[in-house]
Amino acid sequence: MSIRPIAIVLVLLALCACAVGPNFKRPDAKVPAAWPSATAPPASPRASTVSAAPAEIAAWWSSFQDATLTSLIERCTVESLDAREAVLRIDEARAQRDVAAAGFWPTLSANAGFTRQRLSLNTPTGALIGSVGKAPGVPPGFSIPNPYSQYQLGLSASWELDLFGRMRRSVEAADADWLSSVEASRDVRVSLASEVARTYMDLRATQLRRAILTESLATQRELADLTRQRRDAGLTTDLDVADAAAQVDASRAQLPVIERQLTEDVNELSRLIGREPGALAAELAQVRPVPAAPPSVPIGLPADLVRRRPDIRRAEAGLHAATARVGVAVADFFPRLTLGAQGGYQSQTLSALVSAASRFGTAGPALELPIFQGNRLRASLRLEDVRAQEAAIDYARTVLGALHEVDNALAAYGADQDRRVALESAVANSREALTLARQRYESGVANFVDVLDAERTVQQNELARADATEAVSTDLVLLYRTLGGGWTE
Repeated sequence: MSIRPIAIVLVLLALCACAVGPNFKRPDAKVPAAWPSATAPPASPRASTVSAAPAEIAAWWSSFQDATLTSLIERCTVESLDAREAVLRIDEARAQRDVAAAGFWPTLSANAGFTRQRLSLNTPTGALIGSVGKAPGVPPGFSIPNPYSQYQLGLSASWELDLFGRMRRSVEAADADWLSSVEASRDVRVSLASEVARTYMDLRATQLRRAILTESLATQRELADLTRQRRDAGLTTDLDVADAAAQVDASRAQLPVIERQLTEDVNELSRLIGREPGALAAELAQVRPVPAAPPSVPIGLPADLVRRRPDIRRAEAGLHAATARVGVAVADFFPRLTLGAQGGYQSQTLSALVSAASRFGTAGPALELPIFQGNRLRASLRLEDVRAQEAAIDYARTVLGALHEVDNALAAYGADQDRRVALESAVANSREALTLARQRYESGVANFVDVLDAERTVQQNELARADATEAVSTDLVLLYRTLGGGWTE
């Protein structure tokens, strides 16, 4: 007989070791062996090339060699409201995980109470109590009080054995949710770093455009003065003077737009680091060039992307959580065994509450087996299974989207470099054309329209080159973002 309790305990432990439902397996992502756009031959020699070497993108902004950019990004990842909110969501998920894990432990609670109760004499129990003193053989004066008081002081405990892994699957799902929140926080950091860098590139490029317009405006005013002098000398007409003045006014009209863009960029950077509008105006007032791309950009292989991008890792964690919740739904079909006990003191008078005669107690297991739930359990299982399938599709879509984003970013990075090379040649040629046109005009060989057209072409090509310079650096920022750079383990 002494072996039977031991056998029962061993059986219960064996049951507690199993967990029903599917076990999570890391999905096998389908990725190409190399990036198609990275292996395509360039249209022209490029100042920056990409390689399949392992990507060094934990702090990719340092490759631009710009101390202000580095400072802005480091402050943003700490002080940004979005980053701080993402950290709080990690704490929230950790708390939810602790709530789920608390189910493994027994619960213990204390209770104390007082009740004053009167039974109706028109009920069987009340009538019986009222007739006790009148029954034959009952000693005179004996009666059961009605109403009566009851004092109680006690403890109660319960412990549900995780026979089929319902709680373990719940904790597994909560762990995956916590990991998903961690990856979401990393994804926020990636987005914030790239957004700060993109806005910073636009700020420096806008400063370059302002310098180009200012220089062009000075040249145009010089031409306007020359035209007025030639008119006063009788060498040209008022039409050329009006054309020169019109071009000056057209260039001046572009400057307010430039100033507005500078203000918007400063305000956006201030917002990203959680500061008030204009907080960074003094820090960013000094004109600096657009940060140049490094000579070589290692990007790694497509297979590395699956292990590196936070959104892919978050989608994988979501799939893990959905798979674990299928196990929770399966475990609901199986019995639940709960060990319970309660005891304490009960008495009609407070003075006798803690006496030996006032003790009471109960203890024993309770087995609950679902028999009929109105199809609720089957519907819940079907719901969780569908959600797991959706999570699998979301993972595949995230991987596929990431592959396309990287390849598109590589194509844009290469194309904008080719465009910048062509525009550099165009600027050199247009400046030479402007010099020749001015010489011919001053010699009286060409008309003033040729000079205006040449000056307008120089301005357009220089602004286009500034746009291309910004695009190359911005494309590299986007490439770093699509590669999942900006966080460390």
